[in-house]
Amino acid sequence: MLTRVFIGIILLPTCALWAQVGASGAEAAATGPGGGGGGMATPAPVSGEGYSMGFTSETRENYLRGGVVFTTAYDSDVTVGTNGQPVGDESYSIWPTISLDETRSRFHLTLSYSPGYTFYQNTSSLNAANQNFAVGFKYRLSPHVTLSLRDSFQKTSSILNQANPDSGSPVSGAVFVPNTSVIAPIADVLTNNANATLSYQFSANGMIGASGNFTNLHYPNATQVPGLFDSSSRGGSAFYNHRLSKMNYIGATYQYQTFFSYLTGGQSETQTQSILLFYTLYFKPTLSLSLFGGPQYSNTQQLGLPSSQSWSPSGGASFGWQGKVTSVAASYSQAISGGGGLVGAVHYYGVNGSVRQRFTRTLSGGISGNYSNNQVLDALPGYDNNGHTVSGSASLQYQIGQNLNAGVQYTRMHQSYNDVPAISVVPDHNRIAVSISYQFSKSLGR
Repeated sequence: MLTRVFIGIILLPTCALWAQVGASGAEAAATGPGGGGGGMATPAPVSGEGYSMGFTSETRENYLRGGVVFTTAYDSDVTVGTNGQPVGDESYSIWPTISLDETRSRFHLTLSYSPGYTFYQNTSSLNAANQNFAVGFKYRLSPHVTLSLRDSFQKTSSILNQANPDSGSPVSGAVFVPNTSVIAPIADVLTNNANATLSYQFSANGMIGASGNFTNLHYPNATQVPGLFDSSSRGGSAFYNHRLSKMNYIGATYQYQTFFSYLTGGQSETQTQSILLFYTLYFKPTLSLSLFGGPQYSNTQQLGLPSSQSWSPSGGASFGWQGKVTSVAASYSQAISGGGGLVGAVHYYGVNGSVRQRFTRTLSGGISGNYSNNQVLDALPGYDNNGHTVSGSASLQYQIGQNLNAGVQYTRMHQSYNDVPAISVVPDHNRIAVSISYQFSKSLGR
């Protein structure tokens, strides 16, 4: 999937040879809600993009940024001892980081890469290398046609161990969001999420678009995650977006998804179709509220058993505010979604929220939390994977010098899933981490 995205990035600039448009027209069409231009925004339910937790004072374009992060942490439950009781341990991580943000008259490219290595003081068998890679590319083919590509890849041995502890939990207002709520905290996990969206503003207040998405979840060492399974999904959607006024958008979207869970000796497959209406209110370009809802149809086939069909409601709401010293994002959603490691697709119910605040020029902090409930569709006999995840974190970041920062973060997580030994043996996690980071930034000009 990453290869396909990079091929697209390489080939897209050649479109400039035949797209009959000047840079000034692209810039005018790119103006968002309330900006005074003719360009329409793509609301959160159908854009596929998450809410930014960066402050507007941090928003920069055309820069190259790099550095290194050193983290030491204590986790109360990294494994289970011979007596069946959870065992805690200290870990040490090093994360080189590099990111690029480049904007020109017709395209916007973002790229970030952060490899890392984590080793444990007492349980060396858990030592592991980590990878975090993300790329986003937006290209304006004409004044009114835009293509967006996004892909992210992560290889981690602990989802609680991240290179940027101050970033908060990702919050998305999209109709389709990969289910990442089932967490195997200390296990090798590979994830890949990709999305492509093409939008066309065919009139002053009308837009249509189509998108495709792909997700993949893989556990390289199945013995680390008894009760969890590899999974993947793929799908597509089409939407209509209408601007009622500078602040008000309404629309509708049709979505098709297929979810796979790869069980021992077979697989579970669920196909869904949904028609959803959405409404977005832009109080200003960096402050918006979105609502969406509609019926969802599912068809599930498991291990040669007769298929089962059902209708259920799908919907959600999201809010995002990116301020000069404060950023807030929150969302609620319910839908049939991928199991995220469970035995099949699930009825998913989730609430997510993040807040970041700059207290002084050198001190900032954040809190985030989420609650997720997963009810497996048509569970096979002998499998009862229903359960929930509750987690929260708080962090502080202090700028020691121009390029040097120190941080501290506390995370608490509780999970309750039936028949999933990978989780039930260590359902609770308390983790405190201290980090020191060095970063540099170089302007690329305009």
